[in-house]
Amino acid sequence: MTDLCLYFQVHQPFRLRNYSIFDVGNSVQYFDDKKNKEILQKVANKCYLPANRILLENLYKYPGRFKVAFSITGTALEQFEMYAPEVIDSFKNLADTGNVEFLSETYYHSLSFLFDKNEFAYQVDMHKRAIQRLFNQTPKVFRNTELIYNNELAKTVKDMGFSAVLAEGADHILGWKSPNFVYAPHTADGMKLLLKNYKLSDDIAFRFSNKGWEGHPLTAAKFADWMSPILGDSINLFMDYETFGEHQWADTGIFDFLKHLPSEVFRKNMSFKHPSEIAKIPAKDTLDIHNPISWADVERDTSAWLGNKMQQSAIERLYRMKDAVMNSNNSRVIESWRRLTTSDHFYYMCTKWFNDGDVHKYFSPYESPYECFMAFMTALDDVALRCGLEKGNIKETKWVKI
Repeated sequence: MTDLCLYFQVHQPFRLRNYSIFDVGNSVQYFDDKKNKEILQKVANKCYLPANRILLENLYKYPGRFKVAFSITGTALEQFEMYAPEVIDSFKNLADTGNVEFLSETYYHSLSFLFDKNEFAYQVDMHKRAIQRLFNQTPKVFRNTELIYNNELAKTVKDMGFSAVLAEGADHILGWKSPNFVYAPHTADGMKLLLKNYKLSDDIAFRFSNKGWEGHPLTAAKFADWMSPILGDSINLFMDYETFGEHQWADTGIFDFLKHLPSEVFRKNMSFKHPSEIAKIPAKDTLDIHNPISWADVERDTSAWLGNKMQQSAIERLYRMKDAVMNSNNSRVIESWRRLTTSDHFYYMCTKWFNDGDVHKYFSPYESPYECFMAFMTALDDVALRCGLEKGNIKETKWVKI
């Protein structure tokens, strides 16, 4: 029987406040602490805490049989510690069962791989150390921000010691091939490539509550029936953890689905496996992927973050000032700059409409992409002043933890 690999991404960014030109040189408060706390605590109560309770119950109920994997960004971990430490405790309880695997990624959920390989390596190491400190695990499998992947990434993370990397099972790179088999990257001998089954993943993440969908209502029993005839090494269900309770509210039945999924999977004689276990299966074929792919939008490329002039201008300016930021030796400036590398800021600047427009609007805290662009660029103006890149008068500002 084909195994099942269940992986969840946990992420919360530090959202910018409406930072204006009048703040430049006067305020270092780039981030909206009040909004970040409100959102984090809301999602904790709607998603993280109840979902973790259900997973913990199943991990105890099926010891050694039920398995799940997470990658939790450093920005999420920081906010848990600041605003909801009980969430950290609940993830530690999951880790203590010995049947939860934590994956590696960039600490700041950044696009650094595309712009600065040294910064990428630093953020990956920073994230690894956070996972070791909190959960006593050293990640073996890598998951890049938003599943952004190409041949070069595979070679880079193999050299960093990882055994496998996750990617989107995009139709335009698979063709007739199935995402349910283990593949090898073209540029990294011995490395394994684990692909998301986006159709089945999206049935849960996006279509679950759609009453107009032919699969509605989706029960755990029905879903297991769909999966059981599928041939392959592993059905990889990769999705945002916020699917449970936040994107799909509790009254949709999403928690009942999560609760009963293990028993229904076992009813079909299927098994749960960690990504690192799937990575031990011999590759069935090699995939040669030159242009970056991702799990975002219908294009499955990087256009969600880099598709317009605002996004390109903002991220190019951000990385141009890196050397000056690091040379400032100001830990607060450096920390702020790294928080500005988080991919969400550029996602909020997206001007896509039609198929993907509603998705972008749902996730953005801004009235428009232009509002985000102005706040971001104005914050960079202040960072530039503090690094000596631009001349100006900076009033004495009391630094507080941001």
